[in-house]
Amino acid sequence: MGQRPQHRTRRVPATLAWLFPDLDTRDLDADRDVRLILARVLEHGRMVDVRWCVRRYGLERLHHFFRKEGDPTISPRTITLWRHVFKARDERWATSRRSRLRSIAPWID
Repeated sequence: MGQRPQHRTRRVPATLAWLFPDLDTRDLDADRDVRLILARVLEHGRMVDVRWCVRRYGLERLHHFFRKEGDPTISPRTITLWRHVFKARDERWATSRRSRLRSIAPWID
């Protein structure tokens, strides 16, 4: 877990554009939009995309994301995987209720 993040540019690589079909990746800032980027990449990204996140942010920042921030789009399966990676089975992590995803339009089940 001792890898250090690399801060070269605040731009998100064009190779990640497929993870953000609703956004123009040129408008994303790798520092400002870190939670959105981590949520999408860690939940839906390919191994090459996850490696970019690890190089860009470092494992400590990813661990912090799960411990302190969380995101309702992160599935229990992804959480279980990262708990294993961080050897954090008994560690208290942020809870982001997935029900918030459904509450956007409460009349739709």
